Amino acid sequence: MSKRFSIGGVTVRRGETLDVRLKISETYTGEDVSIPVRIIRAKQTGPSVFVSAAIHGDEIVGTGIVHDLLSGEPAELRSGTLVLIPVVNVFGFENHDRYLPDRRDLNRSFPGSISGSLTNRIAHKFMSEIVHQCNFGIDLHAASQSRTNFPNVRGDLSRPEVRRLAKAFGCELVVNGKGPEGSLRYEACKAGCPTIILEAGEPLKVEAAMLEIGVRGVCNVLRELGMLPGELERPPFQYLVNKTTWVRAEVGGLLKFHTNPGEVVREGQALASNFGILGDRQNIIRSPVDGIILGMTTLPAVKPGEPIVHIAIPGAGIETLEAAVDGLSPDDLHGRVRSDLATNTATHEDPDHVRVQD
Repeated sequence: MSKRFSIGGVTVRRGETLDVRLKISETYTGEDVSIPVRIIRAKQTGPSVFVSAAIHGDEIVGTGIVHDLLSGEPAELRSGTLVLIPVVNVFGFENHDRYLPDRRDLNRSFPGSISGSLTNRIAHKFMSEIVHQCNFGIDLHAASQSRTNFPNVRGDLSRPEVRRLAKAFGCELVVNGKGPEGSLRYEACKAGCPTIILEAGEPLKVEAAMLEIGVRGVCNVLRELGMLPGELERPPFQYLVNKTTWVRAEVGGLLKFHTNPGEVVREGQALASNFGILGDRQNIIRSPVDGIILGMTTLPAVKPGEPIVHIAIPGAGIETLEAAVDGLSPDDLHGRVRSDLATNTATHEDPDHVRVQD
């Protein structure tokens, strides 16, 4: 790490903390549109790490996580440089919208282009000003519209440094995957900046347990890199996931759910019942595998083929995972996460034990 670190033409020296507005575009009236950035530099040399949120403008849980970090522990870095970006997609954030005004997905547009579309220009600016100056990255996400995610970290675990960060973050589930081409984590890794993502909660919400998971995870990574003092806070269990599967609706109708995010399910277990609009049950949707619920829809109205439940298939035996989950207290962080997420769906009794008119 050099003595100087510059973003948007502003130089931050060792031992300094500065807020910078990184210009990314202009309004119709010619006013600057800028990404807010805080740069915290310790006096001692060390890695440079960026933490970004709201690349999708409606995924604001990451913004909440960065807010907590802005006023918390990382302000006293022991070494290195921390770059905190609470909102990347400023246009989408202003409109509670996933996309940019040109309707492109910023997280499919990296590394971008200096002379391309609005989205490509923003992606290029972020890559050149932030990613190319950092040694590591953490990108914070929520589920897409009308879905929720049990907190999980994702990254290309074939890369040793990505694997190191992903495990240190401290989520119970670590999902192996490079990510799609054009995503920030894919292109940042390709550019030599190992990057992981957190997926937690649902869009347009900042849930208390998700905040705690995110802040703890970022601080864990900083401790792993020697940038913060103290020991890592380990999860009660951790599983590496190499395979996931989506369970989809076979017919249109209204769902009554029988499971929630974070729940261990067995092959054949009822996940949801699909009812016609007049109350007749169409079918029972069952799990095709043993696994743990990674994410699910929060919208009970579905058409054939629409995704309902996302199941992670852990590498270890399901009995071991089931015992680990069953042994946890509902009052610990894992229990509070599941409790928070359970409010997104109305869970009903297992249909095999309830009389329903078929």
